[in-house]
Amino acid sequence: MKLRFILTAAVSLVLPSLAYAGEPSAINSGDTAWMLISTALVTLMTPGLALFYGGMVRRKNVLGTIMHSFIMLCMVSVIWVLWGYSLAFGPDKWGLTGSLEWFGLNGVGQAPSMFAPTVPHLIFMMFRSTFAVITPALITGAFAERIKFSALIIFTVLWVTFVYSPLCHWVWGGGWIAKELGALDFAGGIVVHISSAVAALAAIMVIGKRRGFGIEPMLPHNLPMTILGLALLWFGWFGFNAGSALTSGGLASLAFVTTNTAAGAAAMSWLIIEWLQRGKPTALGAVSGAVAGLAGITPAAGFVSPLSAILIGIIAGALCYMGVNMKSRLGYDDSLDVIGIHGVSGTWGVLAVGLFASTAVNPAGKDGLFFGNSSLFGTQAIAVIVSYVFVFISTLMILKFVDWTVGLRVKDGEEFLGLDQALHGESAYTQ
Repeated sequence: MKLRFILTAAVSLVLPSLAYAGEPSAINSGDTAWMLISTALVTLMTPGLALFYGGMVRRKNVLGTIMHSFIMLCMVSVIWVLWGYSLAFGPDKWGLTGSLEWFGLNGVGQAPSMFAPTVPHLIFMMFRSTFAVITPALITGAFAERIKFSALIIFTVLWVTFVYSPLCHWVWGGGWIAKELGALDFAGGIVVHISSAVAALAAIMVIGKRRGFGIEPMLPHNLPMTILGLALLWFGWFGFNAGSALTSGGLASLAFVTTNTAAGAAAMSWLIIEWLQRGKPTALGAVSGAVAGLAGITPAAGFVSPLSAILIGIIAGALCYMGVNMKSRLGYDDSLDVIGIHGVSGTWGVLAVGLFASTAVNPAGKDGLFFGNSSLFGTQAIAVIVSYVFVFISTLMILKFVDWTVGLRVKDGEEFLGLDQALHGESAYTQ
């Protein structure tokens, strides 16, 4: 009996959040069902990203590249439960970070939270974990084909802890960007796209170019794989944006429509420019343009009308086309165009909120410049600049630490052989 009492007490201390307290009356089954579906949709985006990135690298690096995204899904899911969620959404400390009061999901259970009052706290936590998973996965596209797997693991633990979680708190967890500054980010223009792109910029500056970059061709080895990855990303993005409404009502419907519309407009915009400039529209251009539109509408999805989404998408496609082409002119090696697509479109999307946001479509938002409120655009611009500076400096420090401890880059011989064989001892193709 004494041993049983001790074991019961120990379990209750370690896993207090598992206790069932009955179904809270505030929980709405429709909203809960939608959030469960949205969470599953966004979870699928990271395997989709693995295929999207995997098809664009050389065949000797396809498994290593896919592993980058897969390990994020595994590792960050655990980090988020242990301390990431508490740092991002736990009780506020000075507007800068959450506390560790919710470490290990202590106190996070089946009752609703202040962030999503009609769904269980656990599903809100899980939904936000999918954003934490895909953001560092996006970064990996910048240094694909040349980073140590061990270095990536250490970098991710530190980056999610000291960069992603605080920035997430600033924007969505009750921190100063939303509460004091008043900036708007519906589904992750700052938290996901700007943060991943700025971190990517810091990474390529520290890690350097691929061996033979600019000298030998480095063409995508399997574009159908990339197109399949884009299809999964587009599918999952409905959960990403429409799920950020946190209810299954009209706001989710608006975000659903603006997401699809902007993606289509951006893909067409990219293709038309490419066709006019190069003489042929390409499949890679089409999927790149679609991602540009999806990323560009993300911060604005629940604040703008479908017609505004068309304009946001058209401009996102054009800007990202120019951003990707700028890579060859400036000579930096962003392997899979994280900066040119996510950085450019994410920045444009956050600024576009300051132009196109309308309380007519979302009374909980604000009016932008084109609807009589000129101050919101300045607020959005400040949020962009602050995020740039914080993410870049913090990421640079983490990269330097990882390089000093285990080294960031694989050896020349390993890079020549390919990361699949050199780091994982396997090949994607037998012939």
